[in-house]
Amino acid sequence: MQFDSFDLKPEIVKGIIACGYTTPTPIQEQTLPAALAGRDILGLAQTGTGKTAAFLLPILQRLQDGPRGHVRALIVAPTRELAEQINESAMELGRATKLRSVTVYGGVGKGGQLQQVRRGAEIVIACPGRLLDYLDSKEMQINKVEMLVLDEADQMFDMGFLPAIRRILKYMPGQRQTMFFSATMPQDIRVLANNILINPVTVQIAHQKPAETVTQTLYPVAKHLKPSLLLELMQRHDIGGRTLIFTRTKHGAKGLAQKLEKAGHSADALQGNLSQNRRREVMHNFRTGKVRVLVATDIAARGIDVADISHVINFDMPETPEAYVHRIGRTGRAEKTGMAFSFASRDEQDQVRAIEKLLGKQLEQHQLEGFDYSVPAPPKSAEPQRRPGSRPQSRPSARPGSGGANGKPRAPRSRAASSGANTFGLSPQRQANNNTNNANRAPRRTPSGNR
Repeated sequence: MQFDSFDLKPEIVKGIIACGYTTPTPIQEQTLPAALAGRDILGLAQTGTGKTAAFLLPILQRLQDGPRGHVRALIVAPTRELAEQINESAMELGRATKLRSVTVYGGVGKGGQLQQVRRGAEIVIACPGRLLDYLDSKEMQINKVEMLVLDEADQMFDMGFLPAIRRILKYMPGQRQTMFFSATMPQDIRVLANNILINPVTVQIAHQKPAETVTQTLYPVAKHLKPSLLLELMQRHDIGGRTLIFTRTKHGAKGLAQKLEKAGHSADALQGNLSQNRRREVMHNFRTGKVRVLVATDIAARGIDVADISHVINFDMPETPEAYVHRIGRTGRAEKTGMAFSFASRDEQDQVRAIEKLLGKQLEQHQLEGFDYSVPAPPKSAEPQRRPGSRPQSRPSARPGSGGANGKPRAPRSRAASSGANTFGLSPQRQANNNTNNANRAPRRTPSGNR
């Protein structure tokens, strides 16, 4: 099937050609006929499947006819980065239509956004918080919206936006076309979808597995040794291409980027505390190569679409197997090779098993030859400093000769428990084989031009 089979308007076909699209992706092929016919859509698909065009093309097609100069389509997205990415696609696909789009999100001044809306933008791509501010203050109206898209609804739920979404819906007309996209379907999301969709067409795209061009390697390691292992691994593999590193928290992203910079790497962090101008600067520097290593959280990384990423490193294991596939799917694109390294501590064993279940195979485990996995964790800080005038906290005293504060002797630590090299129950033979293979394997270099 080709795009010309959808009977799209000539102006939209020009945009498709300009973007270089030739063959619809599975979600586009299944969504477009029903969406162009005005049906509600329930789409179960991950980011990266082509769903942005699956909802933008029907919007552009419908808005080509009818009045201009007011908001007729609303797209709600969880993050500023994703909103900007959708807006870029809308401008590229709709360049010949003369339809106007605007992004609405926090972190920037309100004046410019409201001015663009009042100039007659027909498409608004918004994050829930700032949009609700405008609606509550009556600075913006969405009572004439004909098409609504909720993109990555499960992420909005995870970020606590579900109450805001319900409030936004109260400002909208009941008669509209709604397209609802989510990678997963938790119960609360399912209830919301059932409430707002009318006789929807369900489109479900199976979770994709990583491309065969991505080499996946798991490094079991104690949590406190992860920074040292990362620096050693980057030096050993002479990583010089664009590298994307994922951490669990925004504070972890910032701290790790600082450590990498101190070690001589060109690195920066993308995390939630940045202003929008600063976020744009970070992304521009990463895209242009001024910054070679980007440390990000999953939420901040939503909407990142950067070519030629040679390495993806999971400094912290993702919470879900789907997030793992999404993370490492940013490398090894277009049949080019990429490498994905994952650091897993003992308390991340459940995530590893879930990922292996989804992949249908075990991740190849390695230990870095010559790296000292036996370094103990630094001692926790002593009693915290007390403010003047505060009373010291009493502590239970240990009996003489006892091993602990509760008077019970401490159990001897096993060698496996004290070792930083966590093999998650690998048989000695398999671990020995992995170590031998790793020692004999020459560091693999991936050209910086690879995706």
